[in-house]
Order: sequence, then C-alpha cells, then structure tokens
Amino acid sequence: MLENWVVMPTCLPLVRRRCHTCASERFRANGKFRVNANHKVIDAWLLALCTVCGDTIKLTVLERMNVRSVRPELLDRLHDNDPGLAAELLQDPVVRRRNRIALDWDNAWRLDTGGSDHLDRDVIDVSVRFAARIPVRPVRLIAEGCGLSRAEVGRLITEGNLVSAVRLSGRLSGDFTFTLKR
Repeated sequence: MLENWVVMPTCLPLVRRRCHTCASERFRANGKFRVNANHKVIDAWLLALCTVCGDTIKLTVLERMNVRSVRPELLDRLHDNDPGLAAELLQDPVVRRRNRIALDWDNAWRLDTGGSDHLDRDVIDVSVRFAARIPVRPVRLIAEGCGLSRAEVGRLITEGNLVSAVRLSGRLSGDFTFTLKR
C-alpha cells in the first residue's frame, strides 16, 4: 500500500541578505507590502525586517509598471497585505534573482506522514509530495518519517534496502517516491 507524505510550510521562510546596518544576514518577511503609484506607473515592494536590528528592507515586486497592465486581483492582494501572496512571491525565482536574495527554510516546514501505522510493516512504499518548493535532504525526511536516525537511513541506502528513482543524497524540492525494506 502506498503511503502519502506531504512536506508543508508552517510559516514564511527567512530571507537571506546582508543587512546594511548591523551586517546580519537574516530578514523576516511579515507579509506587508508597500505600494506607490505615480500618475500611470506603480511600484510595489515586500517589506522584511532584520532579525537582529529591526531595519527594514524593500524587496521589489513591481517596478515602474503601467497601472493598467497589473491585474486588479494582484493589486487587491497587495493592498490587503495578503500573506499568501508574500509566500508566492518569495518562491518566485524572478523576484529572488532581482533582489539578490536566498531563502532559509530552517524550522519553517513540517512533514505530515498521516500517522504511524506504517512503522510496523516490512515493506513501505512512500510517495513524498512538496506543498511548496522547500529544499530538504531526503535522508532527513525519511529519518523523521520512519523514526530512524540519519546514520541508519544511510546504512539502509548502502545495503540496498532503501531504494528510489531519484538520488537520495543532496537536497530535493520536488516530489519523489521510495521503497523501504526492513
């Protein structure tokens, strides 16, 4: 029987960028936006606060765009400070590249295994789905989901008792499946 696990975000990730005031490298986006319109053009920024000194940075979302070319629902979400929009924009590679930022997902996600009834079976087939593009080591997910240590998961991989179509070393942010034989 195929088990379904889901990696889901619990909060917005930290933004990694150097603070000009205190040289810290972590900012917390709280989902607030600043929108500025000047005649027919509009600018919009996602605001983030330094975790050490509280200094604010503006992450560019829209820059000198014609107001008529922006979808009305996007404008409404910007004006309403929609945290879902903030999460979408932080994951957008164009926004990350434009603002020269990276995301820190430590303590910002959880693994939902749907219960522990699978732990007593000899063979477990698991499908892991990511609700957001969260880079996580598959060994860590398997260890957490099956109640094993990471060293034991590594041993199972080398013995051939843990197999997958994807490489289990490194980080993944896309869906994958694996089979564990005990």
